[in-house]
Amino acid sequence: MFKYLQREPTEEKMGIPDPEAIKQFQLLMEEVDEPLKNTFENVHQGYPDETFVRFLKARDWNVGKAHKMVRLLSFLNKCNKFVIYAMLVDCLQWRIDSEIDNILAKPIIPTDLYRAVRDSQLLGLSGYSKEGLPVIAVGVGLSTYDKASVNYYVQSHIQMNEYRDRVVLPSATKKYGKYIGTCVKILDMTGLRLSALNHIKLLTVISTIDDLNYPEKTDTYYIVNAPYIFSACWKVVKPLLQERTRKKIQVLQGCGKDELLKIMDYSSLPHFCRKQGSGSSRNSENGHSSNCFSLDHAYHQEIYNFVKQQAMRMECVAPIKQGSFHVNFPDPNPDDAEIAKTIEAEFHKHGNHNGLTKSLSGLRLNGS
Repeated sequence: MFKYLQREPTEEKMGIPDPEAIKQFQLLMEEVDEPLKNTFENVHQGYPDETFVRFLKARDWNVGKAHKMVRLLSFLNKCNKFVIYAMLVDCLQWRIDSEIDNILAKPIIPTDLYRAVRDSQLLGLSGYSKEGLPVIAVGVGLSTYDKASVNYYVQSHIQMNEYRDRVVLPSATKKYGKYIGTCVKILDMTGLRLSALNHIKLLTVISTIDDLNYPEKTDTYYIVNAPYIFSACWKVVKPLLQERTRKKIQVLQGCGKDELLKIMDYSSLPHFCRKQGSGSSRNSENGHSSNCFSLDHAYHQEIYNFVKQQAMRMECVAPIKQGSFHVNFPDPNPDDAEIAKTIEAEFHKHGNHNGLTKSLSGLRLNGS
């Protein structure tokens, strides 16, 4: 469950963006190859400096870490070995290798398969905060990830990231007349149980992809409907998180409705926050259209139609093929592995509470 939280740099390393650091980043980026520059345009969406700041924040404002030895890129490329890219260059190279620029033209088909993904990977956009930040809802406890292969879930997650960055955030920036580059996330823990450990490997992959390629995209995490098992794990996991991450996380009472209404209108509340005990149920008092996880929700219909339209344009060049969109999975950060082991231990320790009796025999956090 804590895999939904991205690692952040320490508080003392933050502060006002250093113009000199940004300038260094700009000069370094001028040295990269043209394909990297082209995919960078899809990343920054007209705001390169703000993008530099995101990557610098993610590496404690250290340009060396954020863009390692760029002057050696040409030599390293020729060697084809021990290629050392820094975070941004790694990100851009990953985008090229995995064809991320085209992922919004790669629909998950047939429709029944995509619906199954949406029903088992509970993620959606419920509205916007009063400051204009998109409100992303995540059904942590009731996501089962058991209706499709890992590649489909990763593809779906990246598509939603890309749609957020290329469509949702630029539209919000235009609507509110100011740069908006982050969102708020509401994590619903309804239904969280021992079986969630079965998903840790997949969630580690998704979390690592976000850490490396979509850093600093979440302003605040709100955790709602937290059961006992979450509270028990949170006590031991919280100290393992970096200070800045901890400060971004707010565990709210119950469904969090009263607190969330301070930063957003009622219409932007996810369905599971509108009344006590509502949870991430696939049914709601207004039907599927008010369930932001459902494929029938306006947001998912918007994405679905957008991807189909983009695919039709590309189909003029090559026919659409069924099958998942494969991307390169990065190695998990050692800190994530430590947190995963801690979560496993706590689930095992408290698993018998609330009737959680499923055996952990044979379950592994790492490996196949």
